Amino acid sequence: MTSTRKTAVLIVASACLLPLALAVPFLRIGSIESVTGLTSLLGRTAGILGLSFFLVATMISLRVPGFDIRFGGLTRLWKVHHVLGGSSFFLLMAHPLLLVLAASRLSWNVAVSILLPEFSMWSIWMGWLSLAVMMIFMAPTLRLFGRPNYQRWKSLHALSGLALIFGLAHTLPLSRSLPAPWGKTMWLAYGTPAFLAFVYRAFVAPRTSRQAYSVVNVRTARPAVVELTLETEMSLLEYRPGQFIYLTPLDPKLPSGRNEEHPYTLSSAPHEPVLRVVIKDLGDATHALQEIALRSRVLIEGPYGDFFPSTGKTTRELWIAGGIGLTPFLSRARSFAQQETVTIHLIYCIQDETRADFLSELQEIASRVPGFKVEMHFFDREGPLSASFLASHCPDFTTREIYVCGPPPLISMARKELRLRGVPSMRIHYEDFAWL
Repeated sequence: MTSTRKTAVLIVASACLLPLALAVPFLRIGSIESVTGLTSLLGRTAGILGLSFFLVATMISLRVPGFDIRFGGLTRLWKVHHVLGGSSFFLLMAHPLLLVLAASRLSWNVAVSILLPEFSMWSIWMGWLSLAVMMIFMAPTLRLFGRPNYQRWKSLHALSGLALIFGLAHTLPLSRSLPAPWGKTMWLAYGTPAFLAFVYRAFVAPRTSRQAYSVVNVRTARPAVVELTLETEMSLLEYRPGQFIYLTPLDPKLPSGRNEEHPYTLSSAPHEPVLRVVIKDLGDATHALQEIALRSRVLIEGPYGDFFPSTGKTTRELWIAGGIGLTPFLSRARSFAQQETVTIHLIYCIQDETRADFLSELQEIASRVPGFKVEMHFFDREGPLSASFLASHCPDFTTREIYVCGPPPLISMARKELRLRGVPSMRIHYEDFAWL
């Protein structure tokens, strides 16, 4: 983990825990001598942590190009977001339940008034509404009903803004975390940037951060895999090899996926006058893009990601690509200068020869770039990728920087094999696009 990423994670962790740290002197720790006091203390603690986790998770959901680099790329930033969001959901679920349990040991009337308050107690109802909205948009994220539809999941996530508003409407009138007016000041200090982050992401960014491109070529690499070439009349997007974009097609003839954004890694080299993305048929939206109309418009947002080093320096590297996971390596290989010398070994893992997308181009690059080697691994012949295969084809792989991109099973397998061979985790870099 780089020092920048460590600093970013430390800042997020500190922001999550600061409200509780400030509230500790006022939580009546001595009350834990009784079961009622302990339960009440746990309920209040869960409420403080749950709300701070939720607000910080909302703050870091900005998705401003470049912001994610501090966390090691957008995939890692979203993992932090998901962990905080999931934790906040369970903590906020526990908050009223623990308070009701504590109240029930004193008076059932008080417990019932928390569960079913009078209509005049609108601030308590705001808390229940916030929790109900969270249940709606968090259920797909937690996969409580199986793997959800990607676009439906994104649409439901827009409800997080309502949960935020209801949550603050519940907390501000009732806040006893700190003496007045400091409790309200603290939650306003957290709630305001969280609300602004949501407004930016939901309403401002879709209108200001996307750039229009036209589809000028659709190249079929093989059935179910195409590479789109995109042009713009504005300034071309600046990016590094290995970064990705969100692409929103606007072709009115698309049977599916129109106006839906999805992440795709750029396959072009940064010096090219166009953008290129490789798209594999993996669902309704990607299937439709296989036959997108020439000259139709798409919207591009990005770039995101931090797969390869930002220094641009070439190190001794091993690349492990699986299927469509070849894309970031293709971009990097295409960016090699004519006379550049590298020490890079690519292991390209596919099922069989029929799926060797862009192999001839990679071999041509290898023929003119000293030190760039391309090796094939066929699952139907050689089975799962193993450390013994890596050792026989790249004997010094344990001393190299290693980059892995492909299906989750390949990433998991490669990481396990590499760690068993003693490769430090800090030298294993991988990209995982789940829930982007």
